[in-house]
Amino acid sequence: MFDLIPFLTLLVLGYFFGRRAEKKHFKSLRSREAKYRHVLTFSERLPPPNLHKVESQLVAGNVVISIDYFKQIVAGLRSLVGGRLTSYESLLERARREAILRMKEQAAVAGAESIFNVKLETASITKGQGKQVGCVEVFAYGTAIIPIT
Repeated sequence: MFDLIPFLTLLVLGYFFGRRAEKKHFKSLRSREAKYRHVLTFSERLPPPNLHKVESQLVAGNVVISIDYFKQIVAGLRSLVGGRLTSYESLLERARREAILRMKEQAAVAGAESIFNVKLETASITKGQGKQVGCVEVFAYGTAIIPIT
């Protein structure tokens, strides 16, 4: 019985603090996405051929985000019965959006108006003996198109 108390305490703390941190991160993402809305991103390999007097530069954004204890427990329970792991989906969404934002920030500093050939790479970072996911890394990169004045 006493072994259950630390587990439930960690579960409740993980739920509240993890949820709070996630909401704060989503709020930050929304405000920064609005700030860098003018930097357009395209998955097309090449920019339009009618662009003249431009320079190109490789830009990238990288982020590693950890999953909280509560979401890890919920995902483990959900994997027993199958179905969508929404706790991991929100983790990946936050990581993807953050990596793209960091790439856009780097492009904006360089004076770029658009980024072409945008690619995303993901990797899970495991920990423990059960090889459960502890963190996810997302790397976004592309070619920034900088107009020459």
